[in-house]
Amino acid sequence: MALINENFLKLPESYLFSDIKKKVEAFKHLHPDVNIISLGIGDVTRPIAPVVIEALHAAVDEMGDSKTFRGYGPEQGYDFLQKKIIENDYIHRGVDLAPDEIFISDGAKSDIGNIGDILSMQNRVAVTDPVYPVYIDTNVMGGRAGNIAKDGQHWDNIIYIPCTSENNFIPEPPSVRPDIIYLCYPNNPTGTTLSKNELEKWVNYALENETLILFDSAYEAYIHDEGIPHSIYEVKDAKRVAI
Repeated sequence: MALINENFLKLPESYLFSDIKKKVEAFKHLHPDVNIISLGIGDVTRPIAPVVIEALHAAVDEMGDSKTFRGYGPEQGYDFLQKKIIENDYIHRGVDLAPDEIFISDGAKSDIGNIGDILSMQNRVAVTDPVYPVYIDTNVMGGRAGNIAKDGQHWDNIIYIPCTSENNFIPEPPSVRPDIIYLCYPNNPTGTTLSKNELEKWVNYALENETLILFDSAYEAYIHDEGIPHSIYEVKDAKRVAI
């Protein structure tokens, strides 16, 4: 008999953004004349840039010619794309990466879940609070979260690192040692960033405590301040402890 992963049954509700959408739709049904400004799940609002359209058309033409046709790509991504990512996103920031350290996937959200599949269920996880819900949900489903507290919000085997107005939404390394730390900067949902000195504090903490940092930099393109790192690898020795 096929058995299910019972950790899924621990999830108290569906995905947060699905719940938000249902509540918005219900409100719109009751108040059809109200103009709603949505700050929920993101979506594009402008047409795709011409340079992207040109590249897409060129790629389709390439696939329609037997001389340039490509079948399934390499499982970790085409080497020409890996090299371009290194060239345009890392080298000028002083980060030295090899092509086999770059993995082309369908996005950070999938990676956040998939990386957990290679990590032991015995690992203890730390997250900033508030936090992007995927970090919590994937560890609930992976069996690392423990049981949900009476408040219906927190899990007894997850370490929560407060980010509040009192500490300017800048987290401090926890006193209780975790095995895995999720950091997202620029942060979702607070919008805060970490300076290089602040990131160095986390890298040093991870080195001292043999902790793995999963660093989600999905919003790095919004950074314009030269003092704010786009990648945790801009910090010395971060490659030893961070993905």
